[in-house]
Formats: sequence, structure tokens, C-alpha cells
Amino acid sequence: MTSSTNYISLAGKKILLGITGSIAAYKSAILTRLLVKSGAEVQIVLSPYAKEFITPLTLSTLSKRPIFSDFFEKKTGEWHSHVALGQWADVFLIAPATANTMAKCAHGIADNLLTTTYLSAKCPVIFAPAMDLDMFHHPVTQANMTLLRQNGHSILDTNSGELASGLEGEGRMKEPEEIINFLASFFEKKKSLANKQYLVTAGPTYEKIDPVRYIGNFSSGKMGFAIAEEIAQRGGKVFLISGPVSLKPSHPNIELVSVTTADEMYQATMDKFKNCSGAIMAAAVADYKVKNTSTIKIKRDSKNLSIDLTPNKDIAAELGKIKTKKQILCGFALETNDEHANAIKKLKKKNLDFIVLNSLKEKGAGFQYDTNKITILDKNNNVTNFELKTKTEVAKDIIDYFEK
Repeated sequence: MTSSTNYISLAGKKILLGITGSIAAYKSAILTRLLVKSGAEVQIVLSPYAKEFITPLTLSTLSKRPIFSDFFEKKTGEWHSHVALGQWADVFLIAPATANTMAKCAHGIADNLLTTTYLSAKCPVIFAPAMDLDMFHHPVTQANMTLLRQNGHSILDTNSGELASGLEGEGRMKEPEEIINFLASFFEKKKSLANKQYLVTAGPTYEKIDPVRYIGNFSSGKMGFAIAEEIAQRGGKVFLISGPVSLKPSHPNIELVSVTTADEMYQATMDKFKNCSGAIMAAAVADYKVKNTSTIKIKRDSKNLSIDLTPNKDIAAELGKIKTKKQILCGFALETNDEHANAIKKLKKKNLDFIVLNSLKEKGAGFQYDTNKITILDKNNNVTNFELKTKTEVAKDIIDYFEK
């Protein structure tokens, strides 16, 4: 064990360690030993091909537990319950995670005990990839990792260096000491917002024109939902007020409040905000609504149709008026021009503590994308720029800033 892990304690943590068929499986023996020395309980599940690289006897000796690989014991018929394994763990760590196993997990292929356990797991899942350079950079592998991140899972960066193929580059599994450090940080973050409540808005609002038509926008709700999931993973209780989207929250700490119109979102936020430590306003709320909606479908005519619009309430500004010194209020600005100037104007006008700016000029940012590129500006004139990332990773950056 290196000095960087000497002080780390994972006492009482239940780690389900999945090991797949990679040459990097030899590192899993060291990882198992470090986990046990840190005080964690370790239960190991092997994929069928993992046994070609490391023996169950070695891992059982180190973990002090029997090793599971098959659905049942051939001699006794004893069943290994993937459901029980998934419920037992505080975290499911798959290290090494091959391209094959990540592909199966991303697409729900449960053809062995490890991937079946993955589909039953109620706990957070962490992947530590290990593969050759070309496999790692293949578009299919990258797409599968994106899917896994969208499902709320963590994927550790790979290290660069000499690979089993003889090539040099990315694809080496994180060293065991680095994984231990990540787990310690992960569990610390997981409880950092415990016993606190937060409000998050997400998605679009729809403003009715007639019984079959509405004014709306292209928001998918992905950014707001990712933020809610990140807060929940850190122990916070979240009131997620969302307009019409196809998404559903997966964490039990999230209470979804579904709304349709800006007026409904306004009322829901005013009801919940007073009991919250802060709010992140990620919804794309319609600025205007139809002044006089039709109770019957408007028929097509050869003449031009004019619709009178009237302003909706500015929800973020209303919260800015009533927020206390103990509450933090974050807004979003999606801009197409004069981005920084417009974001600063909104920050001051709405009495926000900080604002998340994204621009439609940036490729891969804005509505519908699984990625985003943001800049955070705060009331103390600090400006922080971030690279293009998945919205799950962007949510982590925003909540890290929020916690500061």
C-alpha cells in the first residue's frame, strides 16, 4: 500500500467488486487487499472469462469470502442470488471493466452473473475501464460509456502508458491506490448534502393555444434531471419540478413534481422554496403565454392568424426577491449572442448567487444534447470556464460550485 492510501478508511462500507476478463484483473488482487485493509467488506463476482486471468482461490483468500461466478453451485444446486448481491452493496465497482462488459451493461444484456447483478443493483455503479487503445477510442465504446454515464454511473478515467498489445496510450486501468482514493472521495461526497433539501427545475413549459396546440421549446430536461440526481447522490433531498419530459428520476431522494405551464411551475416553486437550502433553476420556462386561449380547436383559414401574448411571471426573479442569506439561488442562461453581457445582466436583475451560461453557438451544447459546455459567473465577478462534457459530468461541476 502506498502512503497515499495509508490514512483512508472505508470501514463499514460494503463493496461489490466485479472483475471481468482483462489482463488488468491481476490488479484486482491488489485492489481487494487494499479494500479489506481499509475496513471495507468485499464480495467479489467474476465474469466467466475473468477466471482465465485470476483464480477464485486467490481472491477468496484475500477477500475472506467465497467468490461467485455462476448462477448456482453445480454440485449442490445452491443459487447465487443476483438480486441479494445488488441489494447488499453500498457500491458496485467493476474493475477492470472490459469494453464487452460495458457494452452489455449499457444495453441490458444479462448473460452472466455479473451483468445480471448489474441490472439488479440498487446502489451506485462505478466502472474502471481497461482495454487496448483502439478499443477504448472506438466510437461504439465511447457511445456505450456515454449511455452508462447518462444512467447515472461513474466511469473512471483510464491511465496512459504501455498496453498489453505493446501500444502506448490510453486504456490502462486506474491503479488500485487511485481507485481507493476515488472511493473515499465518492463516499465523502455522497453524504455532503445530507439532511438538506433543494429545489431543482427542469424541462420546458407548454403554454396552451387551444386544446391541441401549445407554445413551447426544445428543452429535454436532461440537464435539470442530472443536477437533481447529483444532489441526491450526495445525500440531499430534492424537489424536482419538471415540465413535460420523457425522463423519470431514479434516486429515492428525488420527489418529482410534474407541471405543464409556467404558472404551475411558479406555484410549485413558491410552495417548496421556503423549506429549501437553495434552488437551481435549470428549466426553460416560457417567457410568454397566450392571452386568450381558445376552448375549441382553431381551424385553418386562408387569413393570417395573430395570437396575443402576455408575459409569464419570472420565477427566478421572484425567488430572488424572497431568498434569505442562508439560501443559494442559481439560474441558467442559454444565449445566442452577447453571452457574457446577457448572463451578467440576468444574474444581477434576478438577485442570483451564480448563473450557469451556455451558448447555442457551442457545438454539443444546449437543448437535446447529451453534452454541455458551460461557464459559471457569480455575484463576486468570478468567471469559471469548463470544457465540453456529458451533462452528468456538468452536473457534478455545478454542484461542486454550489457546495463552495
